Amino acid sequence: MCTGRAEVSEEELREKKTVPTNFGETLSWEYLCYVRENPIEWRIPTRILYGSNDNLTSLETMREFARKIGAPLTVMDGGEHWFHSAEQMVFLDKWMLNC
Repeated sequence: MCTGRAEVSEEELREKKTVPTNFGETLSWEYLCYVRENPIEWRIPTRILYGSNDNLTSLETMREFARKIGAPLTVMDGGEHWFHSAEQMVFLDKWMLNC
């Protein structure tokens, strides 16, 4: 079964070890195993800014993470994983000032 935006199954990733994606990131079986074996223990007050067009992390995943660590989540409509456009940077600046 393929999951996520890369449409790569865990079986495929385990067999190939690394899989390049069409959005510029390479998925790694070693890194996935590391993340699963070393869960985050978050103790720092945090606010999260998420772009609705994030192609690396789903909104569902981000909402669950925010819930687990008790962080407020702000979603920028049209934002991406890396904020870089003029509009995104203005949104980021305003968001940071409000935090």
